[in-house]
Amino acid sequence: MLVLGIDTSCDDTAIGVSRDNTVISNIIASQVSHEAFGGVMPEIASREHLMAIDRVLELALEEAKINLEDVNVIAATRGPGLAGSLLVGFTFARALAFALQKLFYAMHHLEGHIQASLASDPNLEPPFLALVVSGGHTHLFDVPKLGQYVLVGATKDDAAGEAFDKVARLLELGFPGGPAISNAAKLGDVRGYPFSVPMQGQKGFDFSYSGIKNAARLAVAARARGEIQASVNDIAASFQRVVIESLVNTTTRAAKHLCRDTIVVSGGVAANQALRERFETVVARESWRVLFPPQGLNTDNGAMIALAGFVRAARGDVPDSFVAGVEPYWALARG
Repeated sequence: MLVLGIDTSCDDTAIGVSRDNTVISNIIASQVSHEAFGGVMPEIASREHLMAIDRVLELALEEAKINLEDVNVIAATRGPGLAGSLLVGFTFARALAFALQKLFYAMHHLEGHIQASLASDPNLEPPFLALVVSGGHTHLFDVPKLGQYVLVGATKDDAAGEAFDKVARLLELGFPGGPAISNAAKLGDVRGYPFSVPMQGQKGFDFSYSGIKNAARLAVAARARGEIQASVNDIAASFQRVVIESLVNTTTRAAKHLCRDTIVVSGGVAANQALRERFETVVARESWRVLFPPQGLNTDNGAMIALAGFVRAARGDVPDSFVAGVEPYWALARG
């Protein structure tokens, strides 16, 4: 089964192709126009999707060595995301499916991130716990079976990736913030500034990053006034340490509570090497298993949408209507 997946939920024009549960093509056109603003500008993002999407489709088909007519299923991100951006990719995909009379699936963006783990292990079977952590999302799902997602915890305010971006901007390290903080942290002392791990002592499994973001702002201001000796790299390393501890500690507590011995970590922040190493250390102590998507499938991409579309098609789900619309605030919780 050849599945074409399209994702334009934010600022990446992304199209991928899977043959069953194996990725054979993954093309991403990343937008650079937003760097000057320190964040994504929605109107600019939607215009650039319009300019890029035809060429990205052409390149994705070339890499997969197929023609558009060979595709059996077309899947596209319906939400959540920026409304204008979603409209470009979703409408494009829906029109293709209608014109070619292909099966069409309207996909949830987070389901795509979760299913990206299929690229690491095509034989992955539930039950497992899934942490999706990116610039827009920090969600923890129990997945008792494919297609069933039970929300266990979520951020109360900012997503972890957004906090990385904002703190990198405070430290004048550049955008996107995740790689910038990670690089600076390699040169700093993880105990160089006494940040506190957010949400310690909670009974539930939620996250919060507005507090640590504000603490970093105060640290930067104190450093500018000469009140603390910590370097920019020390602040970056200390900030990264507490965010990672928050993610790992909360996720592993949930795994113990739910008796899950497999954890899937996906989303842009999952590319962070320090996060991967910390998870691997903790799960090794518990004799558990942790899976990350291959590099290239952590950030937004079309291949993950193709993989998720394959799961729905293989399961025999009823295709979605060609008149379906986008859902910018769509919540993923299916029982």
